[in-house]
Amino acid sequence: MSGNLKIRAFIVLGCLALALFSLGPTLLGSSAPDWWRKAFDPIHLGLDLQGGMHLVLGVDVDKAVESRLDTISDQTEDLLREKDVIFKRVDRQSGERLVVTVYDEEAGRQVDALIKEMFPDLEPLTLVTEGAYILKNFRLSDKEIADVEEYAIRQALETLRNRVDQFGVSEPVLQRQADNRILIQLPGVKDPQRAIDLLGKTARLEFKMLIDNVDLQEAVKGNLPQGGQLLYERNVNKQTGAVTETPIVVESKTVLTGDLLSDAQVRISNQFNEAYVSIDFNAVGAKRFDQVTAANVGRRMAIVLDDTVYSAPVIRERISGGSAQISGTFTEQEATDLAIILRAGSLPAPVNILENRTVGPSLGQDSINKGIFSVLIGGLLVLLAMLVYYRLSGLVANIVLVLNIVFIMAILSIFGATLTLPGIAGIVLTVGMAVDANVLIFERIREELRLGRTAKAALDAGYSKAFLTIIDANVTTLIAALVLFQFGTGPVKGFAVTLSVGIIASLFTAIFVSRLIFDFILGRRQVDHLSI
Repeated sequence: MSGNLKIRAFIVLGCLALALFSLGPTLLGSSAPDWWRKAFDPIHLGLDLQGGMHLVLGVDVDKAVESRLDTISDQTEDLLREKDVIFKRVDRQSGERLVVTVYDEEAGRQVDALIKEMFPDLEPLTLVTEGAYILKNFRLSDKEIADVEEYAIRQALETLRNRVDQFGVSEPVLQRQADNRILIQLPGVKDPQRAIDLLGKTARLEFKMLIDNVDLQEAVKGNLPQGGQLLYERNVNKQTGAVTETPIVVESKTVLTGDLLSDAQVRISNQFNEAYVSIDFNAVGAKRFDQVTAANVGRRMAIVLDDTVYSAPVIRERISGGSAQISGTFTEQEATDLAIILRAGSLPAPVNILENRTVGPSLGQDSINKGIFSVLIGGLLVLLAMLVYYRLSGLVANIVLVLNIVFIMAILSIFGATLTLPGIAGIVLTVGMAVDANVLIFERIREELRLGRTAKAALDAGYSKAFLTIIDANVTTLIAALVLFQFGTGPVKGFAVTLSVGIIASLFTAIFVSRLIFDFILGRRQVDHLSI
């Protein structure tokens, strides 16, 4: 065996050994050692093969704009007080408008100057008078509204991805779609309702001070004190587990938000053996929490999550450590999910479930069985056709075809690709295309043999003359597959991945591996006639 042949044989055997080693965890499953499974992940199955959830969520971007205006409203009030500007109130109104009510024109000019300096994205509207008051109207610019909506969708996508990652789903799919929609696919999810609860919760955590000496019956009727807000406190009966809600009046102004959290963990109370969520603030939040608790010793502080009060403890003393806890007679699962949501962050705007489909594992297994069956039938027909038409040379092409499938599956495993039902379709197509290069080569060899060339000369001419044609045909197909991958979504991408991998593997096996087998056979003995 020549030196060049030995090098080529070493390359092929090395690639084959690596391919088989990488497929070990996929073939052996859970019986493979942990170190092996960590080095090479088993081939992941997509939603259509192992079952799971398919969700389409719609982001309520209008609420994000309203939230932005609420923030500006609070900041404007604080700034006006700092500047000693006399004003009656600051309101957010429909049409993305902010209205500052003042008593005279001097105060109005001061408001204009402050808004122009601090909030340049607010555009002044026509001045309105209402009796003795002057209403300064401002509206968010179209550019700012578009930016807020864009940020809300991007932030929602990132927050949902963080929640899914902590939920422990392998190979999830999260993609942005048109019309403020987000596609989420969660393969292998066993508890769909828990996933929906985890993903759909806005999780806006707020700390608000309670208003004392309020007639709750009047508050429920809508007669609230100035700056008050009616919420309901969640109570769980320890014996029966029944959940009840108690009306409670808090200040509408939020003294602290969950945006300043650094961590949230589940803890078990030593006293009552109940789960609660321990939260830690970042440096800014810890300082703010210290200031709030110092200024409100003896008052009750409501811990509000999505407009539901989970607890309202009395502030006994100043809290300087930057830590607090949320208790509410949680089950351990509920506390765990709440901690996941708080760690991942709140959604910038509510999301609505527009589409919810669950694929059962039995349907997925049926798809796998039919997919494998189609690959086997297609492969056997191709093997038989090549063996009948090209005889012993067809056997070489069949060996190459089997190696091609092994290399395809190995590449999917090495790069952590997800195998889907359209991906199996791509493999079936690749099985048919894999012998195309060998057909071109063999027909060229036949032409050379008809011209009276020796077996070795016909082989050399066949490979050299078919080479450019093979490259041209496969590269153009590969370009089409890459375009499908770039611009396609979901099933189209799965098809494009396996088709691209199959083309690359086919080029290697058809040109490099098959030539190695022929050279090995011709190099060991004198061959006067090729069985082709």
